[in-house]
Amino acid sequence: MRQFLNTIPPHLRATLHTVCTDMWDGYVNAVQEFATAHADVTLAVVIDRFHVAKHYRDGVDQLRKRECRRLKEELPGAEYAELKDVLWPLRKNHWDLTPEERLRLFTYAPTLKVAYTLREELTAIFELPLTQAQAKKRLLKWCAKVRHSALTCFDPFLKTLTNWLDEIVNYFAERRSSGFVEGLNNKIKTLKRRCYGISRVTTLFQRLYLDLEGYRRFA
Repeated sequence: MRQFLNTIPPHLRATLHTVCTDMWDGYVNAVQEFATAHADVTLAVVIDRFHVAKHYRDGVDQLRKRECRRLKEELPGAEYAELKDVLWPLRKNHWDLTPEERLRLFTYAPTLKVAYTLREELTAIFELPLTQAQAKKRLLKWCAKVRHSALTCFDPFLKTLTNWLDEIVNYFAERRSSGFVEGLNNKIKTLKRRCYGISRVTTLFQRLYLDLEGYRRFA
């Protein structure tokens, strides 16, 4: 990261104002050191909202797995077999769940209902047109609500949110994320698998250009 930042020419340095990253200290420290070393650079670090979402969604998913194991031990085999596939939709967003899925999911596992509701509330905060101050207040209120619920599945995320609160809240300034970069990286990885055996870099970039612009330019 430091090597890359140092290759940025002086006339472009002044145009930098926001850096989106995940929660790895190495990246964030490199960005901060770069800004400190150049008087013409002022950078705001934004923790990518999709990396944030992965952290708190993972907590609910771990609870889902624990509840699956509990229900498997407690319910008759035939009854659990009917419920097993129903627990998987917990990964869906609220608006994607059918009324039947909601009823069956939360009747057997009320703890999951609380965790799921809190997860969806946090996602909704990131969708609201909030200022940074308003977002910070909402996030802290959500944390208090989680602690009051006595759930433990969010404990790792609460620690993460405390450590990175300002950088996470910076998202609400201009609502920037790493979504495009992550999507492009996945596209390149998929293309490399499809083009197994291609040895020329120029050919690889030609295929990438066709994937990105082909339909618009030639279809």
